[in-house]
Amino acid sequence: MNELLPGIFHWRVSHPDIHIEVDSYYVSSLNPAFLIDPLVPQEGLDWFRERPAPQHIYLTNRLHDRHCRRFIKDFGVTVWCHQAGLHEFADGSFDVTAFRFGDELPGGVRALAVNRLCPEETALLLPSAGGVLAIGDAIINEDGELGFVPDTLIGDDPPAVKRGLKAALLQICQQETFDHLLFAHGDPIIGGGKNTLRTFCQR
Repeated sequence: MNELLPGIFHWRVSHPDIHIEVDSYYVSSLNPAFLIDPLVPQEGLDWFRERPAPQHIYLTNRLHDRHCRRFIKDFGVTVWCHQAGLHEFADGSFDVTAFRFGDELPGGVRALAVNRLCPEETALLLPSAGGVLAIGDAIINEDGELGFVPDTLIGDDPPAVKRGLKAALLQICQQETFDHLLFAHGDPIIGGGKNTLRTFCQR
């Protein structure tokens, strides 16, 4: 577990289904404490019992439910996903609470529209440490370079989707205040994140 900023923790473990390493976050600097796109860390669930218990899980898209069931079982967390992704949970294996773009979630987290890669793709703006923007699959940070997931995962018209993603994220850069970036796939950027994202989107 790596404390990126006071009360914001990051870890990376291998996803049991896709067999690649992915990134998860725990935030205790806001009240109530919450998780973003979590897998269980190598330290196990006991690590969270020594800290403010997570009360919510925020999904940046419907496919990032990851280890939600384990956190529900141990902590009784409420799982949140944009309403456009609720069909993924139609089997009723666990309850998911819907939000809309523009909503403020517990802890003061705001759900911002990215919805080009998939209808429910959400960026989460955390009002902590000068602003922290959590991005799901819209952008990845691979070896220190921002980019996109492979074209095979984007859809029928990857160039159009990429243009749409850049436009959506550039609008967030223009309208919102943040200095740090969290990724579901790739190293976080602490400090200068907004400028880095803006430069990428303007290329």
